[in-house]
Amino acid sequence: MHQGLNTRGYVSVITAALLWASSGTAGKALFISGMAPFDLIRIRVTLSALFIAITLALFSRPLLKIRPKDIGYLLVLCGGVMALCQSSYFLAISRIQVAAAILLQYLAPSLVALYSICFWKEKLTAFKLIALMLSLLGCYLIVGGYNLALLEMNRTGIMWGLISAVAFATYSLLGERGMHRYNPWTVHCYALLFAGVILNFIHTPVSYLSSSYSPIQWLGILYIVIFGTILPYGLYFVGISHIRSTRASITATLEPISAAVLAYVFVGEGLQPFQIIGGICVILSIAFLQWQRDHDTLSPEFIRNRKTVFTGSEFE
Repeated sequence: MHQGLNTRGYVSVITAALLWASSGTAGKALFISGMAPFDLIRIRVTLSALFIAITLALFSRPLLKIRPKDIGYLLVLCGGVMALCQSSYFLAISRIQVAAAILLQYLAPSLVALYSICFWKEKLTAFKLIALMLSLLGCYLIVGGYNLALLEMNRTGIMWGLISAVAFATYSLLGERGMHRYNPWTVHCYALLFAGVILNFIHTPVSYLSSSYSPIQWLGILYIVIFGTILPYGLYFVGISHIRSTRASITATLEPISAAVLAYVFVGEGLQPFQIIGGICVILSIAFLQWQRDHDTLSPEFIRNRKTVFTGSEFE
């Protein structure tokens, strides 16, 4: 029975990773077809938020309840960071290779580890140091630092990719804080809702509804909303309920690998050999960090600092 649960967990996480990867390729195809990246970003966030909110209202209404004092946290921190995370991710994909953009976002675990070392007094071990160095080397190779012409051509895309890593790391930290009080679906729902409000406020609200997108483009949009956002998130939750989150995180690194294959097959993108090596470095860094996390014995000081961050009086 235990083995069956483990199998279900791994299958769920692998499927989630494949779906996330396919959404990046689908987004790239939409950009090639003429769709503006910011329109896709707004549609993805808005429709995903509405779908999740309606589903929770119909089947799990208690999950929509939040404390009034937490609205600011969910609006400014989770919503604002989610908006930046979604925007920077697709803006990077629109300018550089899908796999490269995803790999840059996968620098987030190293940023979280670095934050933990600097501010939570987490011990800097040899494994963590190796992981951080691998992550830095991987980033250098992925962005084409070895080729000045490639680096110059991708400067804007690289910038958005690095911003997406910082935003994703920030959302991971803030989201973990929120999930100490609320169900993960609650945090994710309100983060998307508030992100949708912010993104639609920045530009003409729902102006994309009057755009003349073809039926094929709308199918691509709906695919990204359902199969690239909502479904993989749910599958990942199922996965970590059956296997350790550490193993789930490592398994999810299948995403950039499959993204590279899908992008090559469907939109003709390819990575140079040194970029592939850089990707391997990033994936290894995540494996090292998660392995270390699985074997860490947290110091009392670390636990005290972490508890202060996640259950501070302003969030109680």
